[in-house]
Parts: sequence; C-alpha cells; structure tokens
Amino acid sequence: MPVNPPAGADGLIVVDKPGGMTSHDVVARIRRLARTRRVGHGGTLDPMATGVLIIGVGRATRLLTYVIGAGKSYAATIRLGQSTVTDDAEGDVTATADAAGVTEEAVRSAVVPLTGEIDQVPSAVSAIKVDGQRAYKRVRDGEAVELAARRVTVSRFDVLDIRRETVDGAAVLDVDVAVDCSSGTYIRALARDLGAALGVGGHLTALRRTAVGEFTLAEALTLSTLEEVAPEVVNLPLDVAARRFFPQRQASADEAKVLSHGGPLDPAGIVGPYAVFGPEGGLIAVVSERGGRARAEIVLAPA
Repeated sequence: MPVNPPAGADGLIVVDKPGGMTSHDVVARIRRLARTRRVGHGGTLDPMATGVLIIGVGRATRLLTYVIGAGKSYAATIRLGQSTVTDDAEGDVTATADAAGVTEEAVRSAVVPLTGEIDQVPSAVSAIKVDGQRAYKRVRDGEAVELAARRVTVSRFDVLDIRRETVDGAAVLDVDVAVDCSSGTYIRALARDLGAALGVGGHLTALRRTAVGEFTLAEALTLSTLEEVAPEVVNLPLDVAARRFFPQRQASADEAKVLSHGGPLDPAGIVGPYAVFGPEGGLIAVVSERGGRARAEIVLAPA
C-alpha cells in the first residue's frame, strides 16, 4: 500500500466503490475517516455500480472539476431482451422480447453505430436537471421526461463475451462489454440503445468503472482498507496528484510569488490546463494560456 501523508493532508483518494452505496455515501464515510468536512467526489457512480471513484480532500477538492471532465473506462454487462424503466437492473422491467434469434454477428454490428462521436439521449432516470429539478425525481413522481441528446464520444465499445440465458421462460442475451468514453456518457443509455437497435430492448445489469483518466483500479483502495489507516486516508497527496493529472511547468521564485497572488506569467507554450510548481516542488496553481499570458484557473498554494 502507498505510504500515506499525515492526517488532514490535502489530496485525492482513488476509492473502489462498493455496490449499494451512493457516491454521496462514500463522501460521508471519508469525511468521518479523514476528520474533515472538506471532501467531494469527482464523478457520480450509481448505487449498483462499483469501481473507481475519485475523492478529493481539503484543497484537492478544487481539482475535482478537472477529474469530472476526464475520460472514463468501464466493464459492463448488458442484458438484451428486457427493458427497464431505469435502463438498468435497479428499475422494474417494462418490456420483454425473445432474444433467441439475435446472433453474435448482429450484436457486434449493432455496437458500431454506437461508437465514435454520437448524439446520446441520457437515461430519463438521471441527475440532469429539468426546470430546476432532477430528472429522476420527476420520473419517480410519475412524469414523462424527455431529455435532449448530447454529443459524447465512445472511443471503445468492445464485445467481450455473449452468454445465452433463459429468464422467466424467455431467451435473453447477457453481453459483457468494455467501454472507453468521454465524460457525460451514460453506459445505461448505451445498453438501452443497443437493445433498441436489435429490436429486443436492453438494460444494464452490471457496471464497474475501471479508470478515470490515468487513475485505475490497480491503485484503488477499498473502504475497509481506508478504515484501517484512518485518518491517514489520502493516498495521492495534492502535489503528486497534480503531477499525475496535468502537464507541468516549473516556476522560479519570483514567478511563484506572482502566481500565488493570482498574477499572470509569461506563456510557456504548454497546452493547458497545466500545473505550475514552485522551486521547492509544491503545487502553486493550475493555469491556462490565453491572451498571451499564463493565467491561474485556480490557485492552490497555501495561504
């Protein structure tokens, strides 16, 4: 296990979220373990989903906006032959169809149009706000919710295995897939749309997030492990996390002083956002270059 910094340190935690918990539940647990209220997460996972959930502690919560925008990778199982109200196994089955005639070739062909840049309609049971209220709440209150399509990128949608099952006397196909995608992509919606394309309906039965950007399951810690090391739960201190996540620039002592007070630097020709570190290696700010200057998006040097 990585050597942990002292209690109260700022940084990120790569958590292996268990099933049955919301992302907010995990945040609440980490607040207790880290003994601080300043904790947030970098991208919601549904309760049934498991896997990589990035948690920010202290000043590192300000990095989470960049984490949320990072690409994601998933391992998932899609059941063809059943549709549900939530597009996953948490919701009631709304329609069934015999999937016995769906061939492996048909499945593999149907994922092709769902790969690349696509316009995806999110699941109606999502956290997207409609007139100020979460879509899922409107659905639970009995409303019919229609969400606008969003442009997302699915860079990988690979069929790994197909198993034929019988559920309640009907033939279904359980399809294991691997997906790499942009932020904002709904894997539930991919399951729904794959089933629709094949004419039998579909929903998600299992979902495990395997990576957020460069952070993977290989370094993820379970909540039980974090319980054992509390309150020293941060496994990626702020400086280390920033070096992992961003391009880097080294600042001189004078530049560090200017930047730590919110002033601009001369450009370095680095495509941003990027992290700027002081002469002693500490993170000062995340900056981007615009208008011929390198300007801070967030200043992270200690006050």
